[in-house]
Amino acid sequence: MKKRIILAVAALLVIAALLAGIKALQIRAMISQAQQAPPPQAVTADHVRAETWESTLTAVGSLVAVQGVTVSAELAGKVAAIFFEAGRDVKKGDVLIRQDTTSEEAQLPGLTAQAKLARTELDRAAGMLKGRIVSQADYDKAVAAYEQAVSQADSVRTTIAKKTIRAPFSGRLGIRQVNLGQMLREGDGVVTLQSLTPIFVNFTLPQQQIGQLRTGLAVRVTCDALPGLSVAGRITAVSPLVDPETRNVQVQATLDNRSEKLRPGMFVNVTVGLPVRLSVLSIPATAVLYAPYGDSVFIVEDDRKVKGGKILRQQFVRLGEKRGDFVAVTSGLTGGETLVTTGVFKLRNGQQVTVDNKLAPVFKHSPFPENN
Repeated sequence: MKKRIILAVAALLVIAALLAGIKALQIRAMISQAQQAPPPQAVTADHVRAETWESTLTAVGSLVAVQGVTVSAELAGKVAAIFFEAGRDVKKGDVLIRQDTTSEEAQLPGLTAQAKLARTELDRAAGMLKGRIVSQADYDKAVAAYEQAVSQADSVRTTIAKKTIRAPFSGRLGIRQVNLGQMLREGDGVVTLQSLTPIFVNFTLPQQQIGQLRTGLAVRVTCDALPGLSVAGRITAVSPLVDPETRNVQVQATLDNRSEKLRPGMFVNVTVGLPVRLSVLSIPATAVLYAPYGDSVFIVEDDRKVKGGKILRQQFVRLGEKRGDFVAVTSGLTGGETLVTTGVFKLRNGQQVTVDNKLAPVFKHSPFPENN
């Protein structure tokens, strides 16, 4: 009996030892796996660039026609004929509409005849004055009668001319505002007329930048409504007054709008090029890890512990002006460092990485979204 008990206890001890050994091996394997370092993180990287940037001022402006009016009727009258189509280009002096001038045209022959008769009488009086047949007073009356007759005829001709409404300058017409047979009052609009080439852009800049402004500076205009379009021009006027409410100064530039894509009334983005150029260290904006306590970048360096390996070092930087996909670094970098350019939010200081630029994006100073 005792022998059986001893054998059973021994068997239990052996089984317990086997289970303990198996469990120890499993725990050791788990500890070994936990101690193994994760594989290096694949990142895209690029060098810090030393570039020269154009010094610029930016503003939002409004386009204004160099010449733009609403052509109006000078005199009251009925529209007798319309000679234009809305939206068409016209030349200076082209007839737009003609008002009814039948009454004036009926008066003109009689007034012209009176002027001719007055001229004949004046010539006769001049001859008689030389022979002292008539007095100087009679001659003066003949002169006054002739001038009055000519004035009456010219007045009717002027009325006919004013009722023939012409384009005051070359440009493009807007929407027609009158109809055939319509009675026009003095000052009633007929059609808008805008000169599109060249065109003005008006914008304002803070008073702190007055010292940098002068006529002749180059400007570049872009418009969100016309992606890819960039129109060059120059500053032609700087207001001598500063708005006392906003402390801004108004500036006007003239653009060569040969394509006529820019239209009066449009809002545009204005960039004023200054003669001073800036030497900067530029990095992609996506390389910056923005944080409330300070902005930083990850520099890729050689790993001293692993031959051929790469490791990250987090470096705090101070940023300056931004241009397209790039941002200038004013402090924290010296130039030539290799930085991680994308996905910096998931990285940490001291992390092992491998550089793979197969899927690296293309960074541009003047990018345009593809969906535009």
